[in-house]
Amino acid sequence: MHWQSKDLSERKLNKIMKSIIILHSYHHYNTRKVAEEFSTVLDAPIEQAITMNEQEIPNYDLVGFGAGIDSGKHYKELLDFVDKLPSVTNKKCFIFSTSAVQGERKVFKDHKRVRDTLKAKGYIIIGEFSCKGFNTNVFLKYIGGMNKTRPNAEDLEHAKEFALGIIDL
Repeated sequence: MHWQSKDLSERKLNKIMKSIIILHSYHHYNTRKVAEEFSTVLDAPIEQAITMNEQEIPNYDLVGFGAGIDSGKHYKELLDFVDKLPSVTNKKCFIFSTSAVQGERKVFKDHKRVRDTLKAKGYIIIGEFSCKGFNTNVFLKYIGGMNKTRPNAEDLEHAKEFALGIIDL
């Protein structure tokens, strides 16, 4: 989805949300590249799910939760973090990922576990984002992987547009 956007600096000046991005990205750092786009737009620090204290999350107005997809769900480190989150009331968040294969139904299914857990804890999901990422898991390493150049400049531009679109939600 493409969003109409104002000048980035104007949007940043108008933004009053305190934001943070919680991430687990380690293999090819695909998801980190996407998180860095979000971070720039939202003026948000990026914290690792394995080192972040989940009790600090209620101090933020907007929280992004992201990781690569492994076997149809986010990496375990992000799932464990989300499971430990305290309950909140109407806290805004968004979910993101990178994976080898995309498609609206697949992404909906890939994000299900995180989405369901966040909703049960009182979070309001204001958006979800996913794009292709370089993958050399399992047999793919023997053929050089797939999506070798992803996320690419176009994917990262879409990530930036997504972040601009959620500022006012």
